[in-house]
Amino acid sequence: MSVAVRFAPSPTGQLHVGNIRLALVNWLFARSQGGSFLLRLDDTDLERSTAEYAAGIERDLRWLGLDWDRFARQSDRLDRYAAAVERLKAAGRLYACYETAEELSLKRKSLLGRGLPPIYDRAALRLTDADRARLEAEGRTPHWRFLLEHAPVEWDDLVRGPQHFHGRDLSDPVLIREDGRTLYTLSSVVDDIELGITHVIRGEDHVANTAVQIQLWQALGGPVPGFAHLPLLTDATGAGLSKRLGSISVASLRDDQDIEPMAINSLLAKLGTSDAIEARMSLAELAAEFDMAKVARGAPKFDPEELARLNARVLHATPFQAVAGRLQTLGFGGIDAVFWEAVRPNLSRLADVAEWWHVAREPIEPVVEDAEFASAAAAHLPAEPWDDTTWSSWTGAVKSATGRKGKGLFMPLRLALTGRDHGPELKNLLPLIGRERAEARLAGRVA
Repeated sequence: MSVAVRFAPSPTGQLHVGNIRLALVNWLFARSQGGSFLLRLDDTDLERSTAEYAAGIERDLRWLGLDWDRFARQSDRLDRYAAAVERLKAAGRLYACYETAEELSLKRKSLLGRGLPPIYDRAALRLTDADRARLEAEGRTPHWRFLLEHAPVEWDDLVRGPQHFHGRDLSDPVLIREDGRTLYTLSSVVDDIELGITHVIRGEDHVANTAVQIQLWQALGGPVPGFAHLPLLTDATGAGLSKRLGSISVASLRDDQDIEPMAINSLLAKLGTSDAIEARMSLAELAAEFDMAKVARGAPKFDPEELARLNARVLHATPFQAVAGRLQTLGFGGIDAVFWEAVRPNLSRLADVAEWWHVAREPIEPVVEDAEFASAAAAHLPAEPWDDTTWSSWTGAVKSATGRKGKGLFMPLRLALTGRDHGPELKNLLPLIGRERAEARLAGRVA
């Protein structure tokens, strides 16, 4: 059977790095196995789901290069969940419960206070027809629970290894709310069965859900998929990532922080694995290297500084053709391949190109600390055209004429020519500045 996986976000907010790591691992697993990747929007939360968030999810995934082979919306499949509900009722696996949220809370507190697990006591199974009629006459509408079998639940997790649960230690899950809406526990299983999902790859916070859902898969007659539960990302200190931190959303990384998509992919694909974290220039490279066996049990740490370092490395290896259109959008249509090759080793983000465009093409305030030396250097400027050998031949002549060498030779020239004490190699930058600007700057004039 061909591998089929799914990424199933709820369009109730923006995707963040934790979401994207799950999407990426699913995508890489599918591509490494020659399988398919399904994007499914779990949009049945009508109060919080929006078309804007749904469009944002698709935009983020496309920007990262995570294309999907199939697409589904849970809001289009409500009839399938209703059919599954009727099958479970007919099989005696769903039962109506009438406790209010306050009553259930009191039960949980009582159990916890006695040192017992907060497992539902199945009191609703002891209700008579008369009891139910009385409760409904009081205006109570039931929610419906799935009757778990008191039997072992086991699977061999692709990340966590052998997992063991027992039905008697689990609480019968609510599958249908009082308002008739089916919950994730049921709808997700129905979708996975009917859409042919072979592997469910998700966070380790779903391990207990998996134990419950395996019985649900079996009750609905569907094949139980394989599972991989990934440890959850933490921040650089080991604390849990807060969804309130807008800085970890994909939209913020793209629009506010100018991060390259392959920097994000390179980091998240390797976090928490035995592979070294290195810049990769394509998803195909990451897919070729992907192996679920390399995923460790420990919680991986997401460090924005590490992402920034990767971003610089990705830019340093990016060819001009890959950024030409984006540079034009940024207003730098005059940049050509020669300029790009000269400045890209000094870029941390693509927008940094503006600084070096300014230095090479626009008036700057030069820094001339020794006018006599600068004048002597200007006197030895060669005639144009200039190329990447001009810097070496010119500084050699200045060295012979002035006796300067090392930092004492090169730093005053850099300061005069660029107004900065750092930057691209001047053998590459000098031809972009040109003789007229260079001569004026060495004379201390804004040029």
